[in-house]
Amino acid sequence: MQKLNLSISIISFNEEKNIGSTLESIADIASEIIIFDSHSTDKTKEIAESFGAKVILAEWEGHIKQKNKALKACTQEWVLALDCDEVITPELKSNIINAIQNGKADGYKINRETFYIGKLLKYAWQPDWNLRLVRKSANPRWEGKNPHDELKIDGNIEKLEGSLTHYSYKDMNNHFEKTIYYARLSAETYFNMGKKFSLINLFLNPWVAFIRLYFIRQGFRDGIHGLVAGFSTFAYTALKYFFLWELEQKK
Repeated sequence: MQKLNLSISIISFNEEKNIGSTLESIADIASEIIIFDSHSTDKTKEIAESFGAKVILAEWEGHIKQKNKALKACTQEWVLALDCDEVITPELKSNIINAIQNGKADGYKINRETFYIGKLLKYAWQPDWNLRLVRKSANPRWEGKNPHDELKIDGNIEKLEGSLTHYSYKDMNNHFEKTIYYARLSAETYFNMGKKFSLINLFLNPWVAFIRLYFIRQGFRDGIHGLVAGFSTFAYTALKYFFLWELEQKK
């Protein structure tokens, strides 16, 4: 298959179980693969290099800074930003090719579907549109608050059909370990911004998050998988405020 004027931008740390599937789904059309790796101790680097990737070792500075470094290192006309646990579906790949060859937009949003404990979720965590395919000339940059980064550009944006399959959690234990990790990161971001702990937020916001995912977005239609997703969203939101309270007490 002909290579496109496309760079793949990824950050990694100990992703030997995932990164091969990610690169296998897209490497055949990319002229360049840039990976900023935070000194993995497994075979992440070797696997990535087997796909022709340029692996740059860098100390971890947070999601946003790390992703901006990877983005800046890309040299092609187009950049596709991916996580190590995301796989491009054949339909999406075909539409990426068409967008780069014939598209008029400066950036394209892609919907991400989560594969969780043996099932591709169709309602929980859906829809999950994210800007991922961008022109380098459109001034792409990662913004937001760790760990909730968001890719931005200066230019017009459209949506691509097809999806990213997100293999986010190995099992339930890994799921809730990550839930705690991201809740703590969010609390630290709030604390550094000067946001104060509030009992109202603690009691109200977890229920709002659960109701939005489980009822409004119809996560219940995914069965037990959707219920677990709803509960983890509730727990994440509550833990975020508990960690914020803990930081204030330590201060």
